[in-house]
Amino acid sequence: MIPSQVDDTLPELAPFVHAVQARRPDDGTWCEAWTVRDVLAHQTGNAEELARVLQAFLAGTPVETRGFAREAPYRQMSDSDLWAAFLARCEQLTEVAAAAAQDLSPDTEVQWTGRTVKVPFFAEHMREELILHRWDLTGDDRTAVQALNEPWMTEHSVVSVGRPLLARGRAGLDLGTDGRVEGRLRTPGTDDVVVTADADGSSIRLAAPEGTATIESDAAVRVLLLWGRRPADPSRWHSAAGPEALRGVRTLLGGY
Repeated sequence: MIPSQVDDTLPELAPFVHAVQARRPDDGTWCEAWTVRDVLAHQTGNAEELARVLQAFLAGTPVETRGFAREAPYRQMSDSDLWAAFLARCEQLTEVAAAAAQDLSPDTEVQWTGRTVKVPFFAEHMREELILHRWDLTGDDRTAVQALNEPWMTEHSVVSVGRPLLARGRAGLDLGTDGRVEGRLRTPGTDDVVVTADADGSSIRLAAPEGTATIESDAAVRVLLLWGRRPADPSRWHSAAGPEALRGVRTLLGGY
């Protein structure tokens, strides 16, 4: 049973837990290189690192964010030990997030993966990870689509995680010195997500709709595209940009 404080802070934990429990650890997922067990190890490492970095900041001894090698110990655990570790790390993150909310202004900036984020980021990012990786397990079921459609998911993906999301995709583009990729991802009734990449770097931002969209879709699909995922039904997105422009934007949106 998930403690009430954890459920209040991470309301997406219970649906994620149910999705994991409905599958075998060695079942495949929509994240093509990972099984269910790999997703769980990744999530355990996420919860641990978010808590570790925020706790160190609270203690006045900031630490650098570790890379995904932090997941290695969890991959060596038995299935039962991994499951227990995952739940314990989520509970620890909840406790640290509550302490930070009490002791720090929400505008306090904390170092995270080479950039600064604000205190609410730490719990919110775990929530996004739970939604996204639940989709990796279930695909486009009703729970996943409803969660991905939430406006905060788009905002968090763009504002809090956007630049790192484009790094791998930009590396896969042959831009040379003069090449440039620009795309507008549009969900009717909301701001566009504008992504660019050139020899100097990449950018992502929210902007008022203008001109023709590169890709138009519902909000859930747009979040999946930003994270390098693809909906099971490709007719949920539309484009008149042409193959070359579309290929460039899809490559840029390579995700982690």
